Parts: sequence; C-alpha cells; structure tokens
Amino acid sequence: MSAENIIYGGERLGIYFLETGAGLRGSKVVYDRNHSGISDVEIGVIDWKKVFQDASVFHWSGLTPAISQNAADVCLEAVKVAKGMGVLITTDLNYRAKLWKYGKAPKDIMPELLKYSNVILGDLDTAFMMIGKDKVNPNYKDADSLPQFYDLFFDQYPDLKYMATTLRYSRSASHQQIGGIFYDKEKLYTATVREITPVVDRVGSGDAFMGGIIYGLVLDTFDPQYTINFAVAACCLKHTISGDYNLATKEEVEALVKGGPSGIVSR
Repeated sequence: MSAENIIYGGERLGIYFLETGAGLRGSKVVYDRNHSGISDVEIGVIDWKKVFQDASVFHWSGLTPAISQNAADVCLEAVKVAKGMGVLITTDLNYRAKLWKYGKAPKDIMPELLKYSNVILGDLDTAFMMIGKDKVNPNYKDADSLPQFYDLFFDQYPDLKYMATTLRYSRSASHQQIGGIFYDKEKLYTATVREITPVVDRVGSGDAFMGGIIYGLVLDTFDPQYTINFAVAACCLKHTISGDYNLATKEEVEALVKGGPSGIVSR
C-alpha cells in the first residue's frame, strides 16, 4: 500500500477507547476525535486528482462526515472528483450516534454525499434514517419482501448499482450469528448465516465485510453470489481475531466459503 499521498495536519490522530464486552455485558466505545488531523482537514489541501490517478475504487465511511463540517466538506469534494474520473465509489454508512456532535444530523449531510455512491453497505433502517426518511421495518428473514425496500433507495439515487447489508443476530457479546445480503436491482443474493462462539473481537468485522464486497467487485470474474459469500466469511473470521484488522488471508476466507473444517489445526 502506497503512503505517498498521506498528508499531516491537525493537532493529533483521532483515537477511541473500547471496553470489550463479554457474555451479557455489551462493549462500550468512547470516541476522542476533536482536533484530529482528519477533523481539521480543509478543502483544497488534498490533491484528489493525484490520489485517484490509476485508482479503480474510492471507499468512504459515514464516520468521516460525522466528525466535523470540515471532514464532511472534504468528503464531498472527494466524491465529486472521483465520479468525474470514473472511479467506483463505495460507502459504508457506519452510523455512530456518539460522533454526530457538531450541530448537524446525518440527514443534513448524507443525502448529498450518497448521490455519488455506486455501492452502499448498511441496514435499511439506518440507510433511510440517514437521509431523513421514516423507518421501513424490514423483515430480513423474509428475503422475498426485501427488494421493494432496496428499490426505494435505488429510485432516489440513480448512480447506485449495489446495496449490501450485514445480518447480525447478537445472542450475547460472546455469541453472534452473521449472514449477509447483496442486491443489484435485479436479484437479491444471500449468504449462509454462521454461528460464531466465542467471539474474540467483533470490532472491525464490518470493515472486513466491506473489504470482501470490494474484493468481489474488482475481480474480472465478478459474481454477486461469490461476493456476498466471501464478504460474510471474511466478517466471520474477523470475529476470531483480536484488534481492528482482519488478518485472515484470501485462502483462509475461501476455505470457509467452501465449507472447509473450522477450528482445525493446519499442519
């Protein structure tokens, strides 16, 4: 991964504090993002045309416009340039109520940003809430009923090509069930729900899911079913790894997709 476009500014890096849950006690997060480099960034500081040169995908998270007006403005600057250069734009909605503290609500910021997104990850109620719409109360266990809700979002955003949703059923902080949905306006694809117990660390599992979606999209042999299967498997494996990052290899993810043995020592 190249570091040539990294810039430095602000007073410090943003951090957060995590109290990891177990069993019936859920995890708690405290964010400390004020005056971080990204919260203080300004329009015109980043040369987006240089950044997107030879790029195929630009991914942005709903965490960024949540931390400051400056960050939201620069995010909009970025997606406009990315669209102009023909770069695929992917978005993880990543709604965090604790971050939207600068006087704006998601509905004030996100609708304009999402106009440029080609791929959106998020549950339907969060997606509609972030654009100022009423909840739709989808029944994710009734797959045939879901396209009508996704279609409402596609109708509002013509550039949108795909939507994905992580299905998480929390039995406790230590026991999760994970599945997923991928929708392309024509067909809804689902992945097998997997049991994860005990959970080592769920932080970063959504990023692992999104990474799996992006990986599937950039393959020359793009296959929606393979993409959602890979994303869910990557997400599940992240639950077994301590820290923010998914350290599983592509081969390990594919082995889980193919139904290989779980928890067996590889010798």
